[in-house]
Amino acid sequence: MAQVALRKVFRGNGLMSAIFQTSGTNLLVMTLTMLSSILTSRMFGVEGKGAFSAILFWPALLTGLVGFGLPTSIIYNIKQSATEKSAQYVRLSFLFQVPVCIIIGIVAWFGLPFWLSSFPPEVVQISRWYTIATVPVLIVINLISALSQSREKFAVYNGIRLMIPLFNVGGLFVLWGLGMLSIQLAAAIYFVTSFSVVAWAIYANRNELRLRWFKDRVDQSSAKKLFGYGSRVYGVELLGTLYTQFDKIIILALLTPRDFGLYSVVFALSRIYNAVQTAISNVVFPKVTGLPQEQIIRTVGRAFRISLMVMMIIVIPTMFVGNYLMGLLFGSEFLEASVAFYILAVECIIGGGSWILASAFNALGRPGLVMIRQLIALSVTVALFFVFTPLWGLNGIAIALLIGSIVRMVVTVAAMKIVFKVKFTAMFYDKEDLSFLYERLNKKRRRVTQGGDGDAGH
Repeated sequence: MAQVALRKVFRGNGLMSAIFQTSGTNLLVMTLTMLSSILTSRMFGVEGKGAFSAILFWPALLTGLVGFGLPTSIIYNIKQSATEKSAQYVRLSFLFQVPVCIIIGIVAWFGLPFWLSSFPPEVVQISRWYTIATVPVLIVINLISALSQSREKFAVYNGIRLMIPLFNVGGLFVLWGLGMLSIQLAAAIYFVTSFSVVAWAIYANRNELRLRWFKDRVDQSSAKKLFGYGSRVYGVELLGTLYTQFDKIIILALLTPRDFGLYSVVFALSRIYNAVQTAISNVVFPKVTGLPQEQIIRTVGRAFRISLMVMMIIVIPTMFVGNYLMGLLFGSEFLEASVAFYILAVECIIGGGSWILASAFNALGRPGLVMIRQLIALSVTVALFFVFTPLWGLNGIAIALLIGSIVRMVVTVAAMKIVFKVKFTAMFYDKEDLSFLYERLNKKRRRVTQGGDGDAGH
């Protein structure tokens, strides 16, 4: 019976099933990421961990800076238009990103020696080659992931996200078992993994990608829609990337490689609290886009309230467990950043909740409101970085991020109230939430029971 229940929940196509699938994937991804972080921390030490994290950091940052809102635009336009145009949107995005990758490669090659001036020359050289090779792969991953989300192929979308850390951990264990674990080979494992997953994802979406990539004429109508919405949402995503990555830039600029190693561990460990909220954000946007405004606001609001309530209940006891695990798994030297871990855990939950609310603006074609929110929060956070970091180091960075997440939440709630006339109390409390959740779980349980009986009868 339990096996049938799990099968129905994780293979369903409804909103709750997609959220369960994505939440489960998030937890697995975070667990695997933690395993790889434990391996590299134990093998490389704090400073070596900082060097390896710096190598991985730049491709992720640069990819986020040059996304131009195209993955989100793919989701939005496919949900709004005929499905036969889905491959056209991916094709246009791909053709646009080819010269972008070349430019980014040139910038990275000449900029990384300056950006990583506090690191050894061999680390800089590895970072150069890894960035040039990995940025195009990450861009394609983002485009194919967006196509999978828009077509509600969440098994493929979650497969992309799960296989990358899974293969990374497998490769690291092989190198560790052979006694060959080094920063160079670890970086090579990460690149080969990403490239292999891209190949699989393209094959999984082969039916949607059957067209002549370089021969067909550009569809002017599709291009206008793709880049029109992309340009509107790009500001939001650019500010979001800067907001989530500027803390690392500040550490690289003002602190030491050792600090970067400490921070990379506590930050990654704190993100486990965002597993459910990130899943909801990733699922709700493609699910509600195209629905009536009232239904979008109701669905997004309920998802926000339930997730925030659940996460706030579990955060306090699990923070102490997380701190204990940090010392046990990564090493006692990482415990000097435990205060930053506590602060980042709370920041993660508040920030994740605000992103769920922001999905309502994107789904209603109002990404500009999210951009204003991001600009305000980023300005406050960056200003606080320069004030708090010299005073309190990593703890100062964590406090600045916490204040920024609170600002994001306040601005988002104010925008919901002003633009959509949603009552303030309704955004944080609805007495029907618990009964709704209880009814949905009971309904799913009854459906699973009936299905299980039916299966047994056959």
